[in-house]
Amino acid sequence: MGDESPNYTVDDALVAMGFGNFQILVLAYAGMGWISEAMEMMLLSFVGPAVQSAWGLSSHEESLITSVVFAGMLVGAYSWGIVSDSHGRRKGFLITAVVTSAAGFLSAFAPNYISLIILRCLVGLGLGGGPVLSSWFLEFIPAPNRGTWMVIFSGFWTVGTILEASLAWCVMPTLGWRWLLALSALPSLLLLIFYRVTPESPRYLCLKGRTTEALSVLEKIARMNRAELPPGILVSDHQVGVPENSNPSEDTKLLSPEADSGPSHKDIDSNVGGISSLFMLLSPKLLRSTLLLWMVFFGNAFSYYGLVLLTSELNNGQNKCGVAELQSEKTQDINYKDVFITSFAEFPGLLLSAATVDILGRKLSMSAMFFLCCIFLLPLVFHQPQGLTTALLFGARICITVTFTVVYIYAPEIYPTSVRTTGVGVASSVGRIGGMLCPLVAVGLVHGCHQAAAVILFEIVIFISGICVILFPFETKGRELKDTLSSSDQVNSIL
Repeated sequence: MGDESPNYTVDDALVAMGFGNFQILVLAYAGMGWISEAMEMMLLSFVGPAVQSAWGLSSHEESLITSVVFAGMLVGAYSWGIVSDSHGRRKGFLITAVVTSAAGFLSAFAPNYISLIILRCLVGLGLGGGPVLSSWFLEFIPAPNRGTWMVIFSGFWTVGTILEASLAWCVMPTLGWRWLLALSALPSLLLLIFYRVTPESPRYLCLKGRTTEALSVLEKIARMNRAELPPGILVSDHQVGVPENSNPSEDTKLLSPEADSGPSHKDIDSNVGGISSLFMLLSPKLLRSTLLLWMVFFGNAFSYYGLVLLTSELNNGQNKCGVAELQSEKTQDINYKDVFITSFAEFPGLLLSAATVDILGRKLSMSAMFFLCCIFLLPLVFHQPQGLTTALLFGARICITVTFTVVYIYAPEIYPTSVRTTGVGVASSVGRIGGMLCPLVAVGLVHGCHQAAAVILFEIVIFISGICVILFPFETKGRELKDTLSSSDQVNSIL
């Protein structure tokens, strides 16, 4: 009787229905969240100097406006990951949208420095939920198209940076920084307006045993995509018997070489939360992947924000170790046109990511770009003409854009659904530490007339990141997402 009633998983259903109208709407919603985060991050380079000039702040007080946002993101990325893994993806990004939009809008009315610092820290806390939206979108994409569509999703970040640069160019010279803060909070508000129509992840629902609700979501996808669900009964990933339903290939390597057949393990996997989810990230099955991922996220953030800062530092007199007066004068006179133009530098990186991620795979795409970035930066150990310096930094920026884009595809794929957003969130938090340290360490060396030391530091961080990518235990190109560690173990037992 059981043989006459075939089973299918969420992955089987998504592959059968393909990428269609439903996923495009999910992409638009998640992309708006990514635009919101990019705009809130980009405005830091405009608001800091303006507030310093208006309120007579010291350089330390100005830098704190940026640092508290990163500090808030560090806490938020971990916290919202736990919330979404325990209570659902929708609840996770609802709370982040409320916090980001409210704190972002209210910061435009901050009466003094202390209140501005507190509100911007809350904005960072909300922005830390970015990985929740990326994981939510990922769980609706059929495995064969996952890499390409996640690259397209990453493109919304670049759109956000361009929108913010355009907005600053129009608003700052006439209306001032308060209007820029208020208008930049609008994308987060749009997330709240359209929240009611967003579906919960069917993969998350299956993991929690809510297969009826998951089936309802899949039926809606089928209607909107004008496709049909596979015949049979929807089951959770760990309920599928591997020998009958699995067709492993070289891309189906999973997390552990050991099998685990205890039924209680499934229950633990599907109900993790809080500190237990962090311990699961550091369990023997995930420890290697987690630690390597933290290194890569740290190296990516350190290098990405460093290259953005070095692009201006090495081309505004720093090659000759200009005096402090030149720097303070430069800080107050932001060239919005130049910032707008340089924001387009990430588009070649996105195109390169789209071209390689599903052909070369995640690991080869990242490692090759890390090492190529080292090659671009090597001549900058010595002072170079301005044109050559700009060209080399432009090439390095393309490479880091590729690695940043691909790691945000790879990271959710290596974790099971039970700890996916927690895993990506914690890794993102580690990346924020790299973002905070970068201006203090690397750019500080340039200010101190130590360009060679700064570039060598970048070379070391980027090279180590490339080695870490090579050491990742498996490739995820074309691999189905797994719901639990136990389901990963079952497949491994027959590999």
